[in-house]
Amino acid sequence: MMQVTDNNALKKSVVLQRRDAEDADLHANNLTGWQQEYDQISRGSFSGSIIELPFKDLQVFREDTNQALQQKCVVWPDSVWLGIPLAQQQECRINGLGVSDNTVMCRLGNYDFDLSTPSDYSLYGMVIDYATLLKTAQIHGLKLNWQELHQFGRLSVPSQTLNNVRFVLARLLNEQAQQVCPRMAHDVLMMALLELLKVETPAPPDIQSYHHRKQVVDIVRAYIDVHPDTPLTVTDLCKMANVSRRTLQYSFESILGVSPIRYLRVSRLNGVRRALVQASYGACVADIASQWGFWHMSQFAKDYRDLFGELPSRVVG
Repeated sequence: MMQVTDNNALKKSVVLQRRDAEDADLHANNLTGWQQEYDQISRGSFSGSIIELPFKDLQVFREDTNQALQQKCVVWPDSVWLGIPLAQQQECRINGLGVSDNTVMCRLGNYDFDLSTPSDYSLYGMVIDYATLLKTAQIHGLKLNWQELHQFGRLSVPSQTLNNVRFVLARLLNEQAQQVCPRMAHDVLMMALLELLKVETPAPPDIQSYHHRKQVVDIVRAYIDVHPDTPLTVTDLCKMANVSRRTLQYSFESILGVSPIRYLRVSRLNGVRRALVQASYGACVADIASQWGFWHMSQFAKDYRDLFGELPSRVVG
């Protein structure tokens, strides 16, 4: 476990770091300490940026992406993550549960979770060392029920409190602002965290059928991941999950926001793109595409260009 706050370390300069990317999966790797994999869902060229303020025991960042994404995420161990959407955006989902304007996402470190984010989406993130947070909460007389918070993954927060925290984060992550005292910035951020948790209310799943719908989606996604080159139909997916076509459709649309057949197509197109990015110069696009179940090259090239805004041959040169 990481050690609690070192005041001497906070005297050192803390500099904002900005990283830009034109590929969803490369963008996913730009966030320090996280394990992530992003699939692009909406059509067009990708553009993403991360502005990060790193401390020894605290990470604060803003993430901006222009395309809809399916994200698989794991935060660094012995930590707590809070995800704060910017105001007046389309709803995203964490593990299939909707995140509205007055909702904050919450996960413990080293636990994987899924995010489904819409196009033109921006998010503030705060990751705090677990021991540091517990010690600071104890000093301020705040008792944290992390088992309940972790189970639901969402906190309902009053709008005014959330707007106050957004204001603080916007100021500290402003690239045009003057550099602030690291110790002062750290203290302000810790107070913002406690302010969120002081008034939090765990937000349970919307309806009782959530767990069944999530299980259906997880079964199908796990099979697709293990068998990327196997041609599959909607009927195959229904048999696999032992559900009707209507239940399969509703499960995917409510949990991930896309139909099962579209998820199957875009997940494999993203798999091809990752393979092309990692391939050596001059690699055969057709060979790589066939490994992901694409056999009609003209249709594959069209689908790839529709999704990513470029031909697959551009990636490998």
